[in-house]
Amino acid sequence: MPKATQLTVFCENRPGTLAHVARVLGDAKVNIVAFSVGTSGGGDMQLVVDDPNKAKKALSALGLSYKEADVLYQELPNSAGALGYFTGKLANKEINITSGWGTTLKGSKTAGVVFAVSDLEKAARLR
Repeated sequence: MPKATQLTVFCENRPGTLAHVARVLGDAKVNIVAFSVGTSGGGDMQLVVDDPNKAKKALSALGLSYKEADVLYQELPNSAGALGYFTGKLANKEINITSGWGTTLKGSKTAGVVFAVSDLEKAARLR
């Protein structure tokens, strides 16, 4: 799944908003693969999901607005230097990272990272 659709959902910045959106997506059988939340100019959440079409239908049914962006979703080894090695490969191909986020669990073998990049097609071919 190197290429993925990121949905940026615009919503109120108040207690329970993430819980509500996550429950609605769960009820629609949509798995959230990665997420980030922020409060720039209100509230927003970036979601990478396993089924963007089902997610968009569920969000629209809630009356929530969203925008789509194509991003790079990459699983990296959960080891020291893995992020530097992979982002160095992007840099060597002159692919710029305009935003990125990710996480892992202690003891997990992999980490999931999401990048908005200047050349998604080229970045998705990197291994």
